[in-house]
Amino acid sequence: MLSGGYTFARTMGCCSCFGFLRKSKQRARRISLSHHNLSQEYLLDEEIEEEDASSYNGEVSDTAYGDDGRLPNHVKRSEEILRFREQNGMICRQFPVKETHILIRSEDDNGNKMINEYVRESKIGVGSYGKVVLYRSSLDGKHYAIKAFHKSHLLKLNVAPSETAMSDVLREVLIMKMLRHPNIVNLIEVIDDPNTDHFYMVLEYVDGKWVWEGSGSPGGIGESTARKYLRDIISGLMYLHAHNVVHGDIKPDNLLVTRTGIVKIGDFSVSQVFEDDNDELCRSPGTPVFTAPECCLGQNYHGKAADTWAVGLTLYCMILGQYPFLGETIQDTCDKIVDNPLVLPSEINPQLKDLLEGLLCKDPVQRMTLDTVANHSWVTGNDGPIPQYLCWCKRSRLPTEQGNATQK
Repeated sequence: MLSGGYTFARTMGCCSCFGFLRKSKQRARRISLSHHNLSQEYLLDEEIEEEDASSYNGEVSDTAYGDDGRLPNHVKRSEEILRFREQNGMICRQFPVKETHILIRSEDDNGNKMINEYVRESKIGVGSYGKVVLYRSSLDGKHYAIKAFHKSHLLKLNVAPSETAMSDVLREVLIMKMLRHPNIVNLIEVIDDPNTDHFYMVLEYVDGKWVWEGSGSPGGIGESTARKYLRDIISGLMYLHAHNVVHGDIKPDNLLVTRTGIVKIGDFSVSQVFEDDNDELCRSPGTPVFTAPECCLGQNYHGKAADTWAVGLTLYCMILGQYPFLGETIQDTCDKIVDNPLVLPSEINPQLKDLLEGLLCKDPVQRMTLDTVANHSWVTGNDGPIPQYLCWCKRSRLPTEQGNATQK
């Protein structure tokens, strides 16, 4: 049903893109968005589709860029870090992502459109900058979700001063080429023919439902299912953070569930990567209603802690089927995130209450860490701690380390 972490046709801009970030001791100015006909529904999505997508609207919060209008150093470094890791074999995969530089567009015997060996079946949804289509491989018979982009459109779409959508897409590709985990949507192939305007990301197809499906008033999906899903989310996110990757947009829409009930994290279009544990950010790239308080305050913030807040919001939604801090407008939502206390039903499981209060702590310093969450009594339940995943980059180093230990 869904794959790759994409959303349906309605889209909305990140918090900082429209300047709604609230300064400490000073209320942020409101940006007029009346021509977008906004409703609460839009507060739940990632970005607004501009009437003229080729021009940046110029409404920049000084939390997003420096005084000179330039991107922060960490934004520039993400691609450099990823390229360095790629060139030096620092990739957490046993087998690299396939890269194809020839595009053949044709039809099969039934008149179905094809790109290379992939036969088009149906459109699934819309991603951040392109459509997502279900294809079937004529070689192995498997289904794949393919994100399709026009390079000329990406290059004309300014998402920030001196930065186009192409940089976002290329960064997403570089991040996904580096990662491999059972709870992360897998990138199979990249098709980029320099002689055409087309660019494709071939992703594993998650033929199931999304985390949000089945939840909603008057209740959510139940503690047992929510616990199972949360364990998978935590496992995947701990893996990302261990590799110094901040996802930046954890929310139900980007958490897909396979038919066997395994959750996979998708959509790395706003993710960032860091050289070390210093994950400080000054641009808030996520979805308004899932944005952490420190982002709304216009402060520099730590990406991993903001991801953890979003996990708490997601758990709240799965359990209660609603959003804890949702206003009528973007500014109202921001104010509620910062100012309103977390309200939980009196009859809620005390262990679950403790977990939600820890995840949704307004102070990022006091907020529960993923390591603590993984060992929390409600999360472990009858299943015990979340199993540690031995990733390929660590696994591949074991023989050498063991050999060195033997020599000593």
